[in-house]
Amino acid sequence: MNSDYNFKFEDLQVYQKAMDFGEVVNKIVKDFPKHELYALSSQFRRAADSIALNLAEGYPGSDAQFVKHINHAIYSANECVSCSTKAIRRNYISHQQNEENRKLISEMTKMMSSLRNKILERNKKY
Repeated sequence: MNSDYNFKFEDLQVYQKAMDFGEVVNKIVKDFPKHELYALSSQFRRAADSIALNLAEGYPGSDAQFVKHINHAIYSANECVSCSTKAIRRNYISHQQNEENRKLISEMTKMMSSLRNKILERNKKY
């Protein structure tokens, strides 16, 4: 999405990946059974969206606040692993889709951990 108005957190590659992952999950859960609408479908969507939302929310704050929100984003990413595992166990997604979800989550988690570590290292210098 292009806009004349840019916010600094939107430049973070991990934020962009998290936004994309939220859309992947939104598409996936549309094929879940209707009885999952307010259960696994909703939980998976909310956890996936929470990754980008936490990064955006924590970015303008202090380093300590941003690290806290990165941690929350990592927790949400881990929750997505469980949601994807539940989905494959219930035969809602294929093995290939589960592997792709896990790959994307792994990439984002590594990026968030690296970002968190850079912030913590930077603060040790002062």
